[in-house]
Amino acid sequence: MPAPHYTYELKMKVRDYECDLQGIVNNANYQHYFEHTRHEFLLTKGVSFSELHNQGIDAVVVRLEMAFKTSLRPTDEFVSKLYLKKEGIRYIFYQAIYRLFDNKLCITAKVDNAVLTNGKLGHCEVLDKIMEEEEQK
Repeated sequence: MPAPHYTYELKMKVRDYECDLQGIVNNANYQHYFEHTRHEFLLTKGVSFSELHNQGIDAVVVRLEMAFKTSLRPTDEFVSKLYLKKEGIRYIFYQAIYRLFDNKLCITAKVDNAVLTNGKLGHCEVLDKIMEEEEQK
């Protein structure tokens, strides 16, 4: 299987308070990292979740799969990567986090999003345009 073709990367650093008593990042914080990455990715495309919401468009997570590989620890720097695909009416973010000092894979995720426009499930022209741009990369 070929390596994923990530189209966006965001560097971050683990903060002490994100770790549990075992000295590793608490599992729930990875969801925060992934969500922040998705939001920053969309901002680079000129799209804001709050602006979409104000237009009656809400992208909501409907399914999340995560596979933990290697734990991050306090002060670890890492890069959060993603690429976006569309399957039917769902927008799928494939994401991964790699620890920077050794490029070790820490976690992968598949995040399925559905879009509600004025409460109605369907396609999103804004995200469809981003998809077209991403497919050309």
